[in-house]
Amino acid sequence: MKLYVKESGNEDASRMMVFLHGGGVSGWMWNKQVSFFKDSWCLVPDLPGHGRSPVEHGSFTIQGTAEQLCELISEKADGREVVVVGFSLGAQILVDMLCRNPDLIHYAVVNSALLRPMPAALRMIAPSVRLSFPLMRRKWFSKLQAGTLYVGEDDFEQYYAESLQMNRELLVSVLTENMSYSLSPKIAESHAKLLVTVGEKERGIMRKSAEDLVTCCSAAAGIVFPGVGHGIPLASPELFNHTVDGWIKTGGVSSDVNLIRANPR
Repeated sequence: MKLYVKESGNEDASRMMVFLHGGGVSGWMWNKQVSFFKDSWCLVPDLPGHGRSPVEHGSFTIQGTAEQLCELISEKADGREVVVVGFSLGAQILVDMLCRNPDLIHYAVVNSALLRPMPAALRMIAPSVRLSFPLMRRKWFSKLQAGTLYVGEDDFEQYYAESLQMNRELLVSVLTENMSYSLSPKIAESHAKLLVTVGEKERGIMRKSAEDLVTCCSAAAGIVFPGVGHGIPLASPELFNHTVDGWIKTGGVSSDVNLIRANPR
């Protein structure tokens, strides 16, 4: 299946940036990042089953999507420095890309990636979706969900319209992939410079996942954004953008964030 990819910015730039959105949203979540990094060549794909990238039979896999995106980058890079930024589901896909092709990506920003399976939650996906799916068609319920992702009023109508497009089988497939994904030891073979980020108010398993990734990649930088939950690119785009930009340029991070320490081996 061919992915819809929005391309913008400076096509003659020496840097190409690829932004991978989370589950339940699409490429529009990166609008403020794309405008900030307008001097780079920016690619924003809609992941399978999201936005303008429909899938047949409700199927979605992290590994299959990672393979598609590696092919896309290989085709489009044309000697450019490659930066990939992923959020949530997109961050899991980015981790899989790093494991699959350790030399393809030069800089990787992994934001809020769940890298520890959740067996108990996996067992509840199908019955939970069966109960909640009709509510997703209600605008009031959709607004509650949008609030947890920091989706603003300007973006809500698009968020709601896209939530109406998603069928139940696809939602189960996406959630199953998300909650069963685990970090491969192959991540240690990646040559990408890595920035791992998580929100201070996210669930403990998200913080542990970030710590796992920092531990496996000795050269990785890890930071905790203070006072925010799941969705820093939408919640505080200015802080996120300047943090990413500064890290790419200098390899360092600002004093506005807290560091993630590697787990003792």
